[in-house]
Amino acid sequence: MFAIIEAAGWPIWLLLIASVVGMALIIERLWYLRSNRIVPKGLLNEVIQVYREGNVNEETIERLEQNSPLGIILAAALRNAGLSRDEMRHSIEETGRGVAHQLERFLTTIGTIATLSPLMGLFGTIVGMIEIFGAQTAAGANPVQLAQGISIALYNTGFGLLIAMPTLVFYRHFRALVDRFLVEMEMQAVKLVEVVHSQHFMEV
Repeated sequence: MFAIIEAAGWPIWLLLIASVVGMALIIERLWYLRSNRIVPKGLLNEVIQVYREGNVNEETIERLEQNSPLGIILAAALRNAGLSRDEMRHSIEETGRGVAHQLERFLTTIGTIATLSPLMGLFGTIVGMIEIFGAQTAAGANPVQLAQGISIALYNTGFGLLIAMPTLVFYRHFRALVDRFLVEMEMQAVKLVEVVHSQHFMEV
């Protein structure tokens, strides 16, 4: 492995750093963006039951906020349960923007690595080409320097593509996952709003 890195020249270190950072962020997002962590099953039904039983208090809301991103949104709905339907939805949207930012954390960096890796590989290719042209002298080509230039050019191009392809796949996957979570959380929050206001109507 070290022989390959040595043959690829100093530009490969930029790609290695990008690959390590990208891998760390992908693993972190895979661990964080789990369905049972973001949108726990049965949480909405539990919240509706607690609300109907009249057991909603500040402690319950704080515990709900610590449960999950969905819990943060449902807690915002409960905090504003005394407001009109439109005001409740507005408060949910405000909270939802903060939750969306939390879910999208590091995605921009992952996307940047996916886009930048081929360019860094191309940069390594140019460095290799410079080595190749530098091998040409009046007495003929220096075979050692020529081989070094070819190695730098090919290894960096290959490494750049090798990093970019899986990183781009994960970036697209995470984007779709976040969008699905946001839609699901919005639908559940709207359902809670309707339950709250239907109960208000019944009480009136």
